Amino acid sequence: MMKFYFSGAPNPMKVALFLEEAGIEYEPIPVDTRAGDQHKADFVSVNPNAKVPVIVDGDVTVFDSNGILLHLGEMTGKFMPSDSAKNRAELLSWMMFVGTGVGPYSGQAVHFQHMAPEDLAYAKKRYVFEAKRHYGILNDRLANQNYMVGDSYTIVDMNVWGWARMIPFVLGAETWADLPNLKRLVDEIEARPAAQAAIGLKDKFTWKTEMDEEALKNMFRHL
Repeated sequence: MMKFYFSGAPNPMKVALFLEEAGIEYEPIPVDTRAGDQHKADFVSVNPNAKVPVIVDGDVTVFDSNGILLHLGEMTGKFMPSDSAKNRAELLSWMMFVGTGVGPYSGQAVHFQHMAPEDLAYAKKRYVFEAKRHYGILNDRLANQNYMVGDSYTIVDMNVWGWARMIPFVLGAETWADLPNLKRLVDEIEARPAAQAAIGLKDKFTWKTEMDEEALKNMFRHL
């Protein structure tokens, strides 16, 4: 059975969504990052970068949510756009846009607004601006089409959903007023039973809830 190493963070939730949508049988293995599970030798052996998510399927190991979504989509043939050079190019472009832009800028916006031990105005301004800019590009893309690539729900939409559903925490709930097309997509995905199952997966396990000094050191090892 496929093993799925996860937490309730945005990137693992994308993969959980695909697994639930595709009906793939899997064993969820919680990795409590506040407790430091990601730095234990048995986990680092499957992902030397010490981050979730990871899937292990027999002798196949894939880490990074974008890589996992591409692998699962190609492996199953599910939630991929119709086969054409145009759709393939758009699929790769938008997957990388989320992987190299939306995710990192959102993560840094969260870090400097909510986690950093120092109040650094420049860092907050920089990352909040870039996160908003990237979400604005997604919103513009969705102004004239229902989904990110082609005319059907794909792994690109799942990839977008993982972070976009966290916009109230990343940028403030009022930001939705400027992103109506993206909000439409997030709400549509959120209403799907698979999304509800993915979101509820973390509630089956016990996690460290305190963001205390130990948790901060486990999550941000430079401190």
